[in-house]
Amino acid sequence: MARTFRQRRQMHAVSELNVTNLLDLAFVLLIIFMIATPLITAEQTVPVDLPVESKSPQVQPDPDTKFEPIIIRADGTCLLGKRPVPLTRMVQELAAYSAQPKPPVFRIRMDAKASAQDFIQVMDALKQNNLSKISFDTKTAD
Repeated sequence: MARTFRQRRQMHAVSELNVTNLLDLAFVLLIIFMIATPLITAEQTVPVDLPVESKSPQVQPDPDTKFEPIIIRADGTCLLGKRPVPLTRMVQELAAYSAQPKPPVFRIRMDAKASAQDFIQVMDALKQNNLSKISFDTKTAD
């Protein structure tokens, strides 16, 4: 009859942490970010025409807020409210609004084919009269 004698092993905590795998992972992520960062910045410098805005939740305006539309047509004519106003007289026409105690919010409705120069002239006229409450009307993607 054979008898086996075994020593009981005592369990002890591992006092060292193997960080080799963690360092390998950190270096791989560092290399990925170093390669991807220049590509992201290069993508942002490409000029892109974005004609349509995506759907998003809209903030409801205060019911007491007055709105005044400025419409810029593709042929370069502008409407302030419902009356046509030449771009050369836009500064003088907006001066009446800047004299009001609570000027309205101007809604700029611009045709997609209108020139950027017409838009800049309208924005310059608003800036010269210290009218800074502006909203832009866009169409949403279907």
